[in-house]
Amino acid sequence: MLYSHRKNKRNKLNIDSFLLLFLCQKMINNYLTTQIKGNFPYLPTSEQENVLNLLAGFLLRPSGDTVFLLKGYAGTGKTSLVSALVRTLDGLQQKCVLLAPTGRAAKVFSGYAGHPAYTIHKKIYRQRSFSGDMGSFALNDNLTTHTLYIVDEASMIANEGSLSGTAFGTGRLLDDLVHFVYSGQGCRLLLLGDTAQLPPVGEELSPALFAEALRGYGLDVVEAELTQVVRQGGESGILWNATRLRRLIADDECWSLPKVRVTGFADIRVLPGDELVDALEHCYSADGMDETIVICRSNKRANIYNNGIRAQLLWREEELESGDLLMVAKNNYYWTEREKQSDFLANGETAVVRRVRRTRELYGFRFADVALVFPDCNDLELEATVLLDTLHSDSPSLARAEQERLFNAVLEDYADLPRKAERMKKLKADPYYNAIQVKYAYAVTCHKAQGGQWKNVFLDQGYLSEEYLTPDYFRWLYTAFTRATGTLYLVNYPPEQVE
Repeated sequence: MLYSHRKNKRNKLNIDSFLLLFLCQKMINNYLTTQIKGNFPYLPTSEQENVLNLLAGFLLRPSGDTVFLLKGYAGTGKTSLVSALVRTLDGLQQKCVLLAPTGRAAKVFSGYAGHPAYTIHKKIYRQRSFSGDMGSFALNDNLTTHTLYIVDEASMIANEGSLSGTAFGTGRLLDDLVHFVYSGQGCRLLLLGDTAQLPPVGEELSPALFAEALRGYGLDVVEAELTQVVRQGGESGILWNATRLRRLIADDECWSLPKVRVTGFADIRVLPGDELVDALEHCYSADGMDETIVICRSNKRANIYNNGIRAQLLWREEELESGDLLMVAKNNYYWTEREKQSDFLANGETAVVRRVRRTRELYGFRFADVALVFPDCNDLELEATVLLDTLHSDSPSLARAEQERLFNAVLEDYADLPRKAERMKKLKADPYYNAIQVKYAYAVTCHKAQGGQWKNVFLDQGYLSEEYLTPDYFRWLYTAFTRATGTLYLVNYPPEQVE
């Protein structure tokens, strides 16, 4: 009897301790949820309320091998929720790091979260040594502790390891990101993205937005999805049409031309071609070139727009002039290393030409020495040599055959060196071989625009035949629509696609 009594007493103590612990955790969870809700600018919907509770629980989980996957369509409030989370963590003096795949996306993220944001590459890689070749950036050591890493635009995170010429870690960005974050003591990851957007180039799906892919790393996945559009308010044609496109994608109804509703909305309009110049001129004057973009389906079409804008709106006669807006067409590591900068020039980064010093022709190519400023890289300034040939090329960057021709032509300059290793070392340090490949950035393809936002977006989808009616086209259109924060102009849009 005595043993039984003691056993029952011990069990009661264990149960009481468990209940006390449970109640404490419940109180802390409620407190954290209340704090996040207090930083949320709106009355949360039931769907958002659920995400708030899940976020609080995620932050309080004792296990570090947990990832939070927050998916949300345009206008569902996911950015507002994450902004509230960041403000809460800052107020509680808890560490968080904001990341995005591109400089433009990081700038947008920093703007709405009110917290510095960085590109994924800048944070997780370090430059081992300049080699101009594969493997020059190694995975960094994560020295942070108990830090939440929040990654926006996660739909853009690639994990295709077969891509040739990568200079970063294993070549699999998602693998490297997960390895980096969870190598830090008590660190964990929150991935934020939109499954209706374009996946990374060369991949059918966005691997960072699929729970099964994340479980493959041995992580416990807390998953939430926001589907209720709350930012629309019946007034945004951009969000109304984006929501319709998203539903068509979700229901796999992508086999006929989608209708775009324009009537009754002030933020979306069809623009005839003969009004294009006046509309662009007005947007440049009212909001600036950095808040105005033309999105096209191909580099060829973007070239036509870029040349027309420079000639008819900006009255630029020289091939490259001060004030020109450029986009890096291929990753470049040489010039930042030469200038002792920690960044590299990423494919898709924009630059403003400050000065053009001289142009010349060498090796059958044309080059210019320029002073550049990179607005999305904290106004990084560089004196560099750019390759002018890519300005007008219909390919995304210098074609493979042309790249080989440049390689062989520059290598000839070092033919007097007896050893191949010495010749290659000279080649990799040659400013002409490492000239920055650039394009004009007034008009871009949708993949290059992804991750960015502009007040004015001019969309030219071009002619569509039936073979283009695939889910990829619908994702392209959805992604293009959701780049606009002010007005979306549908240039020469087919009448049969308008209602």
